[in-house]
Amino acid sequence: MISKSRVLIVDDEADIRELLSLTLQRMGLETDCAASEFEAVQLMQKHGYDLCLTDMRLPDGDGLRLLEHVSKHYTATPVAVITAYGSAENAVAALKAGAFDYLAKPVSLNQLRALVKSALKLPRVGAARKTGEPGDEPPGMPVLLGDSALMQQTRRMIDKLARSQAPIHISGESGSGKELAARLMHLKGPRREAPFVPVNCGAIPENLMESEFFGYKKGAFTGAEQDKDGFFQAANGGALFLDEVADLPIQMQVKLLRAIQEKKVRKVGSTSEENVDVRIISATHRSLVDEVENRTFRQDLFYRLNVIELRMPALREMREDIPLLAAEIVKKLVAPLNVTPPRLSFAALKELQSYDFPGNVRELENILERALALTASEEIKREDLQFSQPSARGNGAELMSAPLPERLEDLEKKAIMQALEKTHYNRTAAAKLLGITFRALRYKMEKLGINDALESND
Repeated sequence: MISKSRVLIVDDEADIRELLSLTLQRMGLETDCAASEFEAVQLMQKHGYDLCLTDMRLPDGDGLRLLEHVSKHYTATPVAVITAYGSAENAVAALKAGAFDYLAKPVSLNQLRALVKSALKLPRVGAARKTGEPGDEPPGMPVLLGDSALMQQTRRMIDKLARSQAPIHISGESGSGKELAARLMHLKGPRREAPFVPVNCGAIPENLMESEFFGYKKGAFTGAEQDKDGFFQAANGGALFLDEVADLPIQMQVKLLRAIQEKKVRKVGSTSEENVDVRIISATHRSLVDEVENRTFRQDLFYRLNVIELRMPALREMREDIPLLAAEIVKKLVAPLNVTPPRLSFAALKELQSYDFPGNVRELENILERALALTASEEIKREDLQFSQPSARGNGAELMSAPLPERLEDLEKKAIMQALEKTHYNRTAAAKLLGITFRALRYKMEKLGINDALESND
C-alpha cells in the first residue's frame, strides 16, 4: 500500500489552518496542523513530513526560526512560508534562509496547489540523495565538465539550488556557461517536466517588450490579429531564464517586478489578470550592483532577482580542467564527420593552459574549431592554435571571437565528397557512412554547394 504524502500546516489562525487543510486533503494528502512553533516541533518529532507550510508570524516565534530548525534536523523536508500581503522583505528573507517557496496572504488556492505539487516532486522523506549524487535524471542531461575543486563546488551549488524555487541570479563572464547552469537547475528540479524558456533581454525592441513578456489580446494594437501568449505564459509551471537582464529598460523593470511579486500578468489589451506559476532565473555578465548604483537598474527588482547568487567561474580560474574540456570539445566537433578525433599535443595543451581565455569556454570552442581546420595530421599542434588577439593575453579583456574560417567548410566538404565516392554517390549510404541523417547530409550538400558542383560535372 502506497502511503499518502503528509503535510504539516503551521498557523495561529484556526480558519486559515482549516482552509489549507481542507484544500490539501481534497488533493489526496494527509495533513497535521499546529498553532505554534512549539506544537510544530512536537509534531515533527512524531511524524515524517513531505512538506511544512508555515506562517511567518507565530505566537511563540516566527517562521524563520522554524525554517532553521527544519533545515537543521529534517533536511529532506521542504519548507514553504506564508507572508503578509505586500511583505516582500519577509519573503526574500525566507528564500535566502532556504525556504522552498512562499505564498502571500490572502492565500490563492491555485497558487497553493501549484506550490504543493511542485514541492512533492522533490525526493521523498527518507529517500533524499546526497547533494551531487546521481539520481533519476533524464537521459541527455547536459553536464558541466571539470574535476577542479571550483567546478565541483559549482555543481554542488547547482544541485542545492535545484531543490529551491527561490529566484536565482547567475553572474559570470560571457561564455562561462550561465545558460547551461540555469538549464541544469531546471532539469534537476521538480519543474523539469515543464518548459524552460530562455529569453535574451537585450535582443527585444523596447516597444515590443510588454507584449513579448505578457502576451496580447486580439485587436490590442495594429497587427494583433489573434490572442497571443507571452514568455510568462509559455513558461507557466516551469522556468523563465532572463539572460542579460541588465539590458531591460526601466519601465519594463517596473512591470517585471510586479509580475514576480504578484505571480500574475496582464496581457496587453486585457482588462483582467491571469495567474502564472514561473520560477525566475536571471543572468548577466555585467555587475547588477554597479547598475543599481548607476540608477540604470531598480534596487527593488535587484533584491527580487538576486535572492541567491550563483557565480560561474572563469575558465582561467580552472586551468587544470582545460585538457578535459578541450578533448570533449574536439570530440563533439568532429562527430558529424565520423572521423577519429585528433589528439592535442603536449605543447598545444600547455599553450591553452597558459592563455587567459577572456571569452571562456565559448572562446576555447572557437579556437579548437579553427585548429581542426588548420591541422593536417592526427594531432593538433601548438602552431595550429590561433588566438583571437594574442596581445590581449593576461589582461582579461573581453574579446569577440573570429567566425569559423572557410577551411573548416573545406574539411567538411572533402569528407562528404569522399563518402559519396566510396558509396558510388548513394546519398543514403553516404549519410550512414558519415554518421549523420540523410536530411542533414542533404542540408550540408546544399549549404556547401556540393549539389551545384555535381550537376556541373554531369
